[in-house]
Parts: sequence; structure tokens; C-alpha cells
Amino acid sequence: MFGTSHQRREEFDRAALVHVPELLRFATRLCGSADAGEDLLQDTYLQAWRSFHRFAAGTNCRAWLYKILLFTHSAQSRKRARQPFLVDLDAAGEAALLIDAPTPDALTAKAVTAAFDRLPEHFRTLILLVDVEGLTYREAAEALNVPVGTVMSRLNRGRGLLRLELARHVPEPATGARSGMDLSAQRRVRS
Repeated sequence: MFGTSHQRREEFDRAALVHVPELLRFATRLCGSADAGEDLLQDTYLQAWRSFHRFAAGTNCRAWLYKILLFTHSAQSRKRARQPFLVDLDAAGEAALLIDAPTPDALTAKAVTAAFDRLPEHFRTLILLVDVEGLTYREAAEALNVPVGTVMSRLNRGRGLLRLELARHVPEPATGARSGMDLSAQRRVRS
């Protein structure tokens, strides 16, 4: 019995613990603080250890851990809020698809963080998974338990919303075309 448990522990260490730094970074960003991120990571690894007997060797352990982390975060959020946070993805996405807002050249880290924090959580999570952590669309889809097409659609909408938020930080030119035109006029000028 001891040998089997010891082998299981070594296998878990080899497969799962190599992902601690990236999962901690993701959990910290997802939660908004280092302490909350560490707590989430601890709960994630506790759940992963308890469920490791169900992990199929040779499959993607990284995506499996992200899935557990996201599930754990979701369960914690539901527990705190008692009601899930609902986002109308279709309504939020339409505004992002209307224009291709220019991303300012001179942005501060504070402005980028503030713009990112204003995004709905579904979009922030996908941008973190794919653009920051480097997961593939398929890995993100596995982690979130959604189709790959949903990942691509939400990621596109999230990036568009982020561009719109960042565009708010573009300084208005003194005599530029943007100062007196509405959005439809700006689109016609660009065409």
C-alpha cells in the first residue's frame, strides 16, 4: 500500500507541480490579489490531489488543472455572491464589433490594468488564459468546458471590448478629425 501511495505522489509531483508558477500567476490575476490567488491555488491543488486517481495519464495535465482552478474559482464566487454574475454576451459583443478602435501608443500599466478590470469576467478569464498564459484555444476550451468556437468568439469580443476601453485613453487631438465627428462619421472616413 505504501509503495502505491508513494508512486502516486511522485506521479502527481511530476505531472502537476510543474504548473504551479503559471497557475499562481493566473489565480492571482483572476482573484485580484496575491493572497486570494494563493488560497485559490491551494484549493485547486487540494482538489487535484483528491481527484488525481481520475486523471488519465498521457492527457493534458495543464488544461486539467486550469479546469479545476476555474471550477474552484466559480464555486467560490457563487458561494460569496449567492447569485451568479450574468453577462449578456451578445449585447456586450455588438458594441465591440462596430468599430476597430485604435489602441493608443502611450499607455501606462495602470491604465491597461484599469481597462482590463472593467471587462466582464468571462472575457477577462479568456484573455488571461489565451493571451497571457499562452493556452491554445483547445486547452482553454477544455479548461472552461465549452466548445472551441465559443472560446474564439468570446476571445474576439473580449479583445474588442478591451480595445474600446483602451481607446478611451487616447488623447483628443486639438484639431483632429476625432474631436467633432461621431462614430459613424469616423467609420466613413476610414473606409
